[in-house]
Amino acid sequence: MSYLDDPRVYFAAERTLLAWQRSAIALMGLGFVIERFGLFMQLVAQDHPLPHAQSALSLYIGVGFILIGACTALLSALQFLVFSQSLNPQEKPRGHVLWLPPAVNLFLAVTAIGLSGWLIVTR
Repeated sequence: MSYLDDPRVYFAAERTLLAWQRSAIALMGLGFVIERFGLFMQLVAQDHPLPHAQSALSLYIGVGFILIGACTALLSALQFLVFSQSLNPQEKPRGHVLWLPPAVNLFLAVTAIGLSGWLIVTR
């Protein structure tokens, strides 16, 4: 809990949430690239087919990174909500939409979970 009656405390927490959001997006992007790299290797090695286990490995690692990114987005949104509830009314900026930053993270996490499911089903 903060002892300053200053809205900068809230904005610092929002910047921290956005930093976690960027980290979550980076993890999801890396997972997608890893999963698609396995597909690329299959296309390159058409003359010499890859073993199924090697092909599935990129899927599992890629989906794992995407789900870790989704968990990062969910946990950071939850942490932000808990912190913003502990702030005094003077520390919350007037006229600022307080629900939007965690809602974006929740949407990002749901999208990543959907992407993971789509990647698994289409493989």
